Amino acid sequence: MAKKVEKAAAVREISRLEVKYKEEVVPALMKTFGYTTVMQVPKLEKIVLNMRFGDIKENSKSMQLATKELEDIVGQKAVATMAKKSVANFKVREGQQVGAMVTLRRDKMWNFLDKLISIALPRVRDFKGVSDKSFDGRGNYTLGIKEQLIFPEISYDKIEKTRGFDCCVTTTAKTDEEAKELLRLLGVPFVK
Repeated sequence: MAKKVEKAAAVREISRLEVKYKEEVVPALMKTFGYTTVMQVPKLEKIVLNMRFGDIKENSKSMQLATKELEDIVGQKAVATMAKKSVANFKVREGQQVGAMVTLRRDKMWNFLDKLISIALPRVRDFKGVSDKSFDGRGNYTLGIKEQLIFPEISYDKIEKTRGFDCCVTTTAKTDEEAKELLRLLGVPFVK
């Protein structure tokens, strides 16, 4: 059994963004913030993608198509999110599906962030960079993506409607300044 585990670990491909983090970002952050050990350097924990179905909650086929698009983008099964309370004004009942979410960790997290930075964001029309005001005070960054078409996995002919989703990058940084520097060094194009 131990040999099987060793073989599986040896096959793992390391993302180029993860290599950049270990070789370039960690030494730069240690120098900038004066960390004494590598364990103090902030790192990425997870990326959570959340898509809401505000206008299509009665149409189950549209919800399945939107969930499939999210799964195609990240390469992982999406989890349905349910309403916690009934709200009559929005025609939402408790337990009704109102969205889908995916939590990415380790290899899939690094691959998605690399794809987002190097492929998807440059495909946005009139792109000047992402806002640096979307930090939450504890080192986490949230980015709203307005349409799923910026990802190469989505074919324009096969979509029913353009939909957006939220992308929340969770880091171990204690402050927003540390998290911003971490993401900037990884290649996130902040507006100057």
